Amino acid sequence: MAKRTEEQQLMLRIERRLMKGIVDYGLIEDGDHLLVGLSGGKDSLALTELLARRARIYRPRFTLTAVHVAMRNIPYSIDADYLRSFCEERGVPFVLREAEFDASTDTRKSPCFLCSWNRRKELFTAAHELGCNKIALGHHMDDILVTLLMNQTFQGAFSTMPPRLVMKKFDMTIIRPLCLVHEADLEALAAAHAYRKQVKNCPYEHDSHRSDMRDVLRRLEEMNPEARYSLWASMTNVQEELLPPKI
Repeated sequence: MAKRTEEQQLMLRIERRLMKGIVDYGLIEDGDHLLVGLSGGKDSLALTELLARRARIYRPRFTLTAVHVAMRNIPYSIDADYLRSFCEERGVPFVLREAEFDASTDTRKSPCFLCSWNRRKELFTAAHELGCNKIALGHHMDDILVTLLMNQTFQGAFSTMPPRLVMKKFDMTIIRPLCLVHEADLEALAAAHAYRKQVKNCPYEHDSHRSDMRDVLRRLEEMNPEARYSLWASMTNVQEELLPPKI
């Protein structure tokens, strides 16, 4: 039997984790029409490619449409033609939407939050218009663990971005099929498949603590190589009798 190449081993590892996440958390069902939020970064490009492969070959049977939301008042240099051709080569319809926000309207929220929220609202609107019942986002395991650490540190809450979230207010379900995939593997996939890196010039990018918390996660893994798995397991192993009572 021929030995697998490094790229084949990488794809096998990613697709196994992708499928485990889909099955364990019940993310995709027969007949689903997924809207894939395609930002243009490596994670959303990988998600689009992986779901396109799975939609052609495997059950459950589902369809997908990729949607990119461009913010009119943020100077992103996204190559929409590249995103469109990337999707068309994989048999995925591509839709370009536009939105904007005014950071002065709500000074209680950070510009990053307002930008993200308005993008998300536009995705909800697009999903309803396109007849999609779920929105698939490209958050991976590292993103979810970093959010867990951020919410504990800055919000005093034990919460994160769940693999599956039913948004009753918007009559929509958000799924994160890459929830068990490591960012390092997605970086390797982006290099192997020559994803074109999009130029980003966001004036609010450095206001976020997220990059700092990524460093914290890396430090934890230096202390314990299994730290990410312990953190993940902790979310379903809450020992209330060993915690302070709620007052």
